Amino acid sequence: MGLLAVIGGSGFQHLGGLEVVSTEQPETPFGPVSAPIVRGELAGRPVLFLARHGAGHRLPPHRVNYRANLWALHACGAERVVGLAAVGGITAAFGPRVIALPDQIVDYTHGREHSFHDGESYPVHHVDFTDPYCAPLRAALRAACAVAGVPVVATATYGATQGPRLETAGEIARMERDGCDLVGMTGMPEAVLARELGLCYASLAFVVNWAAGKGEGAIAMAEIEGHLAHCTGPVERILAALAAAA
Repeated sequence: MGLLAVIGGSGFQHLGGLEVVSTEQPETPFGPVSAPIVRGELAGRPVLFLARHGAGHRLPPHRVNYRANLWALHACGAERVVGLAAVGGITAAFGPRVIALPDQIVDYTHGREHSFHDGESYPVHHVDFTDPYCAPLRAALRAACAVAGVPVVATATYGATQGPRLETAGEIARMERDGCDLVGMTGMPEAVLARELGLCYASLAFVVNWAAGKGEGAIAMAEIEGHLAHCTGPVERILAALAAAA
């Protein structure tokens, strides 16, 4: 089914269960990647891993070099890419610790390099983005959730915000009116860059807090960290099941 790559976000600077074979720091036309690409084996299958935010989580969402990261994974042979995403929950079905497979995305980011086809690096080209996530990979992830015994919400709309600050209650209310179920900061331009490269890309999202105005009081980092720690095991089991099915 093609070489699998995993992009780790918050809470996933390393991937549990991955047996490291080698690391690579490929040069790209777009500058440095966030971190060395780890080549290893997961559930006995070859897998690539890249920490989106770099060592020590040093890169905020708006400073991640998404173009370099996706270009490098493609150059290393990746054909399928799972982007891990710690997110906030907006609508009722997406409370803390829920695992979700978004099928749509709304982009609220700005000032990021959103395309390889900027008329300089590559000629202008307009990719179809009607369905932003790869359906076969989403189906494989759903099957992996079943094998791993992890409940999952199989559809959701992800709203991508700029960060690194969290959103206001008013912004979340607007996003809910726009149809968003989840809010995160790294979903774009990662998804569209993967599409431009012909990569089969999907997001595996896990809810670590109620979004602004949806819970009681201010959002506490200690609460986020607690929910994130709880999600680590289920996410790693899903990825192992996905790799094993390849």
